[in-house]
Amino acid sequence: MRTANFDIIERTDKTITLMDLGPWDKYPTVTNSAEEVIEFLFRVGVLKEGQRLLYYDSENELTELLHKDGKFVGFAPA
Repeated sequence: MRTANFDIIERTDKTITLMDLGPWDKYPTVTNSAEEVIEFLFRVGVLKEGQRLLYYDSENELTELLHKDGKFVGFAPA
């Protein structure tokens, strides 16, 4: 399974912000592959416990991916 095509557009100690790039006929959206995106970012050391993970979705709306222990736990408005 492919993961979303995204770019990190901002990175601070408290927050990481992603942009969902698509094209969505070739890649799933961040929304649809939230588990894989979070696991990947943790595995490569980009995302840390306690950091907020925000993303601009395919409709350019800012949303938060909630995570705990490197696992996706839900969505929240940003």
